Formats: sequence, C-alpha cells, structure tokens
Amino acid sequence: METTGRLITKSFTWQAMGLIVMTLVGYAFTGSVSAGGGIAVASATIGFLSYFMHEMAWSRVHWGRQ
Repeated sequence: METTGRLITKSFTWQAMGLIVMTLVGYAFTGSVSAGGGIAVASATIGFLSYFMHEMAWSRVHWGRQ
C-alpha cells in the first residue's frame, strides 16, 4: 500500500506531465504557446469534471459490488 504523500506526489506529477504534453500538442496545432496552454488548462479542467461526474454516476450503480 502506498502512503498518502506518495499518492499526492504522483497525482501532481501526472497532472504536470499532462499539462506539458497538452500544451505542446496545442502549440503544434496553433503555433501559439499561450493558446496551447489555454487548451491544456481547459482540457485538464474538463477532464477532472468529467471524471468526477462519471464517478458520481457510478457510485449509484450497485451492479458488481459485493
């Protein structure tokens, strides 16, 4: 089992890596670092909210639980 500190660190590094990659992808498509950064932040925010809503919906489904 991992410690809480390790899980938090892994979460932050994963998010940072995702923001960097999405900024580079956005830059490749737009030619603008600021537009790429905006795309990355929007993507991270939408992804977080979508995952949260997905988990909330699945928390109401009893199938497969023991």
